[in-house]
Amino acid sequence: MAFDYDLFVIGAGPGGLAAAKKAASYGVRIAVAEQETIGGTCVNRGCVPKKLIVYAGDFAKDNQMAHYYGWSECQQYFDWTLFMKSVHQHLEQINHSYYQQLQTAGIELIRERATFVDAHILDVDGRKVTADKILIAVGCRPIKPTIPGIEYAITSREMFHLPYLPKRLAIIGGGYIGTEFSSVMHAFGCEVTAIEQDAMILSGFDDDIRSGVQQGLSKRGIRLFTNSTAQEITLCDDGLLLTTSGDFQETIAADSILVATGYTPNTKNLGLEKAKVELGKQGAIKVDAYNRTTQENIFAVGDCINRVQLTPVAKAEGIAFANTVFGNKPQKLNYDYIPSAVFSRPEAAGVGMTEAKAREKFGESVRCYCHHFRPLFYQLTQQDEQATIKLVVNGDSEQVLGAHMVGEHAADIIQSLGVAIRQGITKQELDETIGIHPTIAEEFLSLD
Repeated sequence: MAFDYDLFVIGAGPGGLAAAKKAASYGVRIAVAEQETIGGTCVNRGCVPKKLIVYAGDFAKDNQMAHYYGWSECQQYFDWTLFMKSVHQHLEQINHSYYQQLQTAGIELIRERATFVDAHILDVDGRKVTADKILIAVGCRPIKPTIPGIEYAITSREMFHLPYLPKRLAIIGGGYIGTEFSSVMHAFGCEVTAIEQDAMILSGFDDDIRSGVQQGLSKRGIRLFTNSTAQEITLCDDGLLLTTSGDFQETIAADSILVATGYTPNTKNLGLEKAKVELGKQGAIKVDAYNRTTQENIFAVGDCINRVQLTPVAKAEGIAFANTVFGNKPQKLNYDYIPSAVFSRPEAAGVGMTEAKAREKFGESVRCYCHHFRPLFYQLTQQDEQATIKLVVNGDSEQVLGAHMVGEHAADIIQSLGVAIRQGITKQELDETIGIHPTIAEEFLSLD
């Protein structure tokens, strides 16, 4: 059978784009279908605009610190509308750059929704197209809890389109998205209340890191309702009311309510059953070690397979798929030692095993080295800002199993350490490494 394309990619997010560009380097005919804006969640509704908002919030913190360093105080005003206009202009530039990259690579971009007719045929806005290989890279979407009045709440998708800066913001969920927005919106002057059903925010991170960030947010004046659950949202004359239960049984007045309780794969209404592609837990697509689905010619990467929902992981999966299928270079992705970060203030990051995970595997042989200290930057100020660094070590082999940090530049420092930990560095080798003084990173080289 002659196919219209050697590869048809559904979704132009990080995973789909990386796969398409890599596959194009092997000389195959490719089309990419995307019903929304090129770049996926990360570029348009996630990490890129979110990081820009974090940068904007940092100016408020820097202004608060400036007088300790000899700068005179001055009145400043933050213009949310002007700032968001700049953000969206930058996102448009990225989108245009992606489009040019696809054109240069000879990849056809179809700005329509694609659904399956069978394992080799797709319906694209009523038109049938065929492909030898198909890659599903449709990402995921935010989910909302089923409570009364949830229709009045927004998700991270809508946060970047708020027409004005809310004076009072309630956030349901204490994961990395809820934590980051708690931090940055407070920096803009919003009154922020965050509700988390666990005893600490940032589930999945090391407990010392969770505690460090939680204490940092509380010191800044963010109200954290832990061991608590959102029960109901009601509309009132001057905004919204959010009722909570648990350790904090209160009614919170808010102008906006952000739901940050997780994501679910975007696999509904794709016609996957017609292609005999099976789904697993929570609608995620089942794949093997080479990202092949239960249908031999169909593959899936990124958040829709529900392995590790991070942009660099989706890109790596896309490249590995292209190398395997079109480059005759079978490649499995190694999911060990993937670093992750929370761009809150204080910032946090980790790579490798948490203390709890290490003790599950290695028991009493695990040794932890942890140091809490006040960074040099805050020594001239009256703020009690604490940084935390932590190494999790196998006491028998001295191999470093994990590194975790709360403090400025945590993401960059942990990312660099991740290379060494991935290569099996030992605690002794770290101790023998000479650092740069004065820096926060050097503290990792002298932990007792």
